[in-house]
Amino acid sequence: MINLSVNINKIATLRNSRGGNIPDVLKVAQDCERFGAQGITVHPRPDERHIRYDDVYRLKPLIHTELNIEGYPDKSFVDLVLKVRPNQVTLVPDAPDAITSNAGWKTKAHFDRLSEWVDIFTEKSIRTSIFVYADEEDVEWAAKTGADRIELYTGPYALKYAQDREAAVAPFVRAAAQARQLGMGINAGHDLSLENLAFFASKVNWIEEVSIGHALVCDALYYGLEKTINLYKARLM
Repeated sequence: MINLSVNINKIATLRNSRGGNIPDVLKVAQDCERFGAQGITVHPRPDERHIRYDDVYRLKPLIHTELNIEGYPDKSFVDLVLKVRPNQVTLVPDAPDAITSNAGWKTKAHFDRLSEWVDIFTEKSIRTSIFVYADEEDVEWAAKTGADRIELYTGPYALKYAQDREAAVAPFVRAAAQARQLGMGINAGHDLSLENLAFFASKVNWIEEVSIGHALVCDALYYGLEKTINLYKARLM
């Protein structure tokens, strides 16, 4: 069974579009757990256009499964993670104005900085994950940083899935096998959906967790949140 971590950024975006506290981000996170999600993911950005730093502080004592905080490790992000002490931190190479996470780290080029950040979080017993392309060199150098896991950036898979799903998934099969050989845990995320998730899960071995937000929230508009979470979990079995 692959764990499903629900990214609630889009819930916060909806709240922020009108002000006030509807929908209640904290309640939605708790409901996701109650409906069967095995984790909650948040990705605070410097402009706080969706999840706010205050949301993250308030979420921590409410989450009983697993809290994953992802983002670019600037000083404010590092300070937040060290204060909140989530179960997992995922390092993502986002520019401050990025609409969404649309690239993995080139881990060899950024090895020194990544290693420093991994050491900081590891010292505080926070599991570390590095967001990477399905590229064997990037996986190799991610392992050298001492990170516990990688998160495979699945945007390229989702983009190519409709044209040739076997070709789309092949690099991820290789990258996961290499990560496993190097002793790393494996997560995955970005543009995974009800359409493409089951095939990915059936082909890529050793995935421990997928983080899904945008597609899941969109599907919940039609199916409802509880049914949607269970539809996603069914595709991970």
